[in-house]
Amino acid sequence: MKKIGITLLTALVGGAMAIGGYKLIEGEQTSTTIEDKQKVYFANNPISISSAGEVDFVQAAAAVTPAVVHIQTTYSGSQRSQGSGDPFEEMFRDFFGSPRGNQQRQPAMASGSGVIVSDDGYIVTNNHVVENANKIEVILPDKRAFQAKVIGRDPNTDLALIKVNSKGLPVVKLGNSDNVQVGEWVLAVGYPLTLQTTVTAGIVSAKGRALGLLGQPSPEEMYNRRGDGQPRANAAIESFIQTDAAINRGNSGGALVNTKGELIGINAAIASQTGYYAGYGFAIPVNLAKKIMDDFIKYGAVKRGFIGVTFRELDANVAKEYGVKQINGLYVNEVIAGGAGQAAGIRKGDIISKIEGRTILSSSDLQEKVGRMRPGEKVKLGIVRDGKEQTITVTLKGEEQLKSAGSSRSSEEMYNALGASFTPLSGAQKSKYNIASGVVVTDVRRGGVFYEYGITRGTVITHMNGKPVNNTDDIDKALSASKNNVLRLNGIASDGSRITMTFPLVQ
Repeated sequence: MKKIGITLLTALVGGAMAIGGYKLIEGEQTSTTIEDKQKVYFANNPISISSAGEVDFVQAAAAVTPAVVHIQTTYSGSQRSQGSGDPFEEMFRDFFGSPRGNQQRQPAMASGSGVIVSDDGYIVTNNHVVENANKIEVILPDKRAFQAKVIGRDPNTDLALIKVNSKGLPVVKLGNSDNVQVGEWVLAVGYPLTLQTTVTAGIVSAKGRALGLLGQPSPEEMYNRRGDGQPRANAAIESFIQTDAAINRGNSGGALVNTKGELIGINAAIASQTGYYAGYGFAIPVNLAKKIMDDFIKYGAVKRGFIGVTFRELDANVAKEYGVKQINGLYVNEVIAGGAGQAAGIRKGDIISKIEGRTILSSSDLQEKVGRMRPGEKVKLGIVRDGKEQTITVTLKGEEQLKSAGSSRSSEEMYNALGASFTPLSGAQKSKYNIASGVVVTDVRRGGVFYEYGITRGTVITHMNGKPVNNTDDIDKALSASKNNVLRLNGIASDGSRITMTFPLVQ
């Protein structure tokens, strides 16, 4: 009897401790991370899914679909003007449910998808799904509807975190996007084309895609080549997971999950000439989303760390141009004065070959990893100098700490930095391209910005910084509107394709 009593007492004490621990965690919800919330949730709601044997997505789909929601947004007036000359803005509107055309006003309503990541109502989606919305309604697969508020938006990753006032909601388990492999099976879950919950299957066809969809250079690419402009808050981070799982308008903000039912990405874009599925979809890696969500909860804004170097992505041609043997990595053109790179000992001419022991094959390899870190955190970089590799530890600095590195420049200086000559388009040429404004590039000089970014003679420039340009006076005015020495161009390449480019104005 004594043994039974001791066993019973032990069980009671253990149960009390478990309940007390849970209450303690519950009481600290505001300071815990999304992953902490998930650990508590899945400790009480375990799932068991095997991806072995024959390909079968039934269990994964069943685990995920209850927590992928339909988001309906309402707008008042013209929240996003059409005809800005930016084809990617049109693509984003098309993607989450707004019709194309020459209409002058944003439609009254639009729709997208979202993923519940905590049982107390946090939902991750795309920034472009909720941007400028006056009202956000979240509809669950079981038809429950809630009004949502925006916790934070980040145009630089196209991520947003919203919240509904509810408890005990179903949750999608966060996976690890670093472990995603090309060729593995994935499911895309969302609300495409105004349909109800839809699941499609495909494989991961590529990783680390930087497509320029967000219209801004990365924190490091902003200084690319000989850049000396100051850093900006809106520095885009792109390292998309590419999949051939069918994604259409309305899927935006939905879930990309592996066969274990774990969230590995947030569906964000499609590559299509028509606005409908054409074989390629792109998702934001969940490891980047975790950091953005936690920043919103802890700080109310995204905290980003910067290395503070200028670089150019190497390939065989660029390596030959610089006279180096490395064909992979990032060639350092400049080290920003007062930046983290300078403090760590990085020099001009160094090649950043690794980050945290992983080989850098493209700028997105560095971009996403640094984008997941905050000022004050340390990152280990592999540096090749004089043919020898060494490891340097860099303590990242915040944006404000780098601002003193840049300076404002006159429109004349910026015009000279372009390294190009222009001629106004004739009326016949404008009719040919069906455009209302434009100048044609007649000469490109070696060493200028246009030369460095591959803008060739014959390219038509229709807008600079969102302003129509028809002559050099228009160009001067548009350059004067540049913020932090950064220029955005819209135009038509010599092959007839539409282009949108953003880059620093350097000399």
